[in-house]
Amino acid sequence: MTMLDKMRKHKGWLKWSLGLVVLAFIVLYIPAMDQGSTAGPNEIVAEIQTYEVTAQQFQQRYQMQILAMQNTYGDTMNEQLLRQLGIDQQILRQMIDERAALIEAESQGIEVSDEEIAAQIFAIPAFQENGQFVGEQRYEQVLRAQRPPLTKTQFEQGVRETLMAQKLQRTVTDWMSITDQEVEQTYRHRNEKVNLQVVTFAASRFRDTVTVTDGDITSHYQTNKEDFRIGERRKIKFLLLDAEKIRTDTTVPVTDVQQFYSDNIQQYTTEEQIRASHILLSTEGEEIETVRSQAEEIIARANSGQDFSDLARTYSEDGGTKDQGGDLNFFGRGRMVPEFENVAFSMEPGTISDPVVTPYGIHIIKLTEKTPGTSRPLDEVRDEIVPQLKLQLSQQEIARQTILLSEQINEPTDLDKVAKEFGLTVVESGLFTLNEPIPGLGLAPQVAQGVFQLVDGEVSSNLDSPRGPVFATIIGIEEPYIPTLEDAQDRVREALVEDHSMEMSLKRAASISGKLRTARNFSVAAQTLGEESTETGLIARDANIPSIGVNPEVEKIAFELPVNSTSDPIRTDTGTVIIHIADREEVTEDNFLTARNTFREELLNEQRNTFFSAYMGKAKENMTIRVHSDVLQRIVQ
Repeated sequence: MTMLDKMRKHKGWLKWSLGLVVLAFIVLYIPAMDQGSTAGPNEIVAEIQTYEVTAQQFQQRYQMQILAMQNTYGDTMNEQLLRQLGIDQQILRQMIDERAALIEAESQGIEVSDEEIAAQIFAIPAFQENGQFVGEQRYEQVLRAQRPPLTKTQFEQGVRETLMAQKLQRTVTDWMSITDQEVEQTYRHRNEKVNLQVVTFAASRFRDTVTVTDGDITSHYQTNKEDFRIGERRKIKFLLLDAEKIRTDTTVPVTDVQQFYSDNIQQYTTEEQIRASHILLSTEGEEIETVRSQAEEIIARANSGQDFSDLARTYSEDGGTKDQGGDLNFFGRGRMVPEFENVAFSMEPGTISDPVVTPYGIHIIKLTEKTPGTSRPLDEVRDEIVPQLKLQLSQQEIARQTILLSEQINEPTDLDKVAKEFGLTVVESGLFTLNEPIPGLGLAPQVAQGVFQLVDGEVSSNLDSPRGPVFATIIGIEEPYIPTLEDAQDRVREALVEDHSMEMSLKRAASISGKLRTARNFSVAAQTLGEESTETGLIARDANIPSIGVNPEVEKIAFELPVNSTSDPIRTDTGTVIIHIADREEVTEDNFLTARNTFREELLNEQRNTFFSAYMGKAKENMTIRVHSDVLQRIVQ
């Protein structure tokens, strides 16, 4: 790293290094981000034995995960998509697992001494300077510089818990080993690759040629009645807190907009920036006054008209900027060490500083440009702020109303009473199965699951739906049954069309497979026969094969056949394929020997992690773990 890099990252690299210690485990210190959560910060999301995961702790981790994934995948990875992927459930499981590991470590008598914590902290680059601990005062300064600031107690407790979890895993898994043969076999299995040419016979292309007679339908129905059984269906009466209507009806006070703007002014502010050049003279092993005198001589020459960039190329000892004439480009406050920054930002363009002493030596600074900071006025950003606040206020109102309704709805008859009081509407649905959309509400899996757990005469607690919280009761249950031929006719017809389409796909593939197997050029032969082949490029096992997807049967055949051979027709979920092995990339002895030691460690770690997960699964069976789903829903709503 050049001297310039060190200056610019003087604060950032400390923060980054510090974060590595804590991010890997339980104590995750990031600013609390209010995204309109409708759960109080101290509400309990989960309980593991006597330990509690609070809404604030969960939200901090949840928001960090969202930011991390958006940084990786861009804004397309929005919060709604993450919820659909179940990220909230995954994060909560992780937090539960982390605390369970600590509880298990304590039960096994695992302890971490103060000496071990100190050794771990002393080894962190953020707390070292020239290979030595920076001292207690600097240590506390670095902790206070975190956002939010950390106390020694908080940070050291996080280190203690991290080390405890690591000790537990070592205790449980250090006995494990792996043979040379297993290492080699697994490495070859994972790294061998094939290049396939593929002809696809999609069943969908044959649908229009399928003819199904009434006789076919009757015969198929009589033989396969059980396939068309209708599962249990239920009919409900429900009350919906319509989130969109509440959001539309919500008015944002002018004072709230002004307060939000003031509290988040940094979002709408462009910081002052300057552009400067510098000449660095190292003081290492030198008398500082001697170096200062040399700096003053250079300053005099620069003030007398000599080109500053030429002087930098001649005298500067900053390897990162010397060849650019000392140019530091544009930077804002907080990017350089304070001694340098304070002088640079006080200068006017075109001026040259007196000697500036920093931990890196003596600098001569020339300010070349200055760009003042700007702020977007409130009127300009009002249309950005109002929708955010409207969403937050409406979510708070939904939470308020949900609590009120939960207190007043105890039996089915309460639905109509509460609806009248709150100006809401009670809706009666048609019959639906567990996996179908609910008439009058739409696709709402969590509501359906809740409803199918109710008994007659019971009313649900608030159930989460894409449209808002729902309170429901059963008004009808239809037991599973086999429909009549008349009622099942369309389903039977569709099943026959699918079956015949798949058969035609296989028949078409079989009719040309012989010619493809004997062809000198698979691709040309396919084209001659009226089909199109695609090439996958080199792919490893478990890869997503273009136009096929992940298919164990196709993969098995692809890695068994020799190069330049062609498969028989292979059935897939959507039709039939024929594959030709165009090329294979084997693992050479040199490849394996080069990677062997690293791969052995990776493979052993995988096996240890798998074993430890199974161990902790058993350990958690003996722990009392409770998840408060209603609180979780309100946090991520």
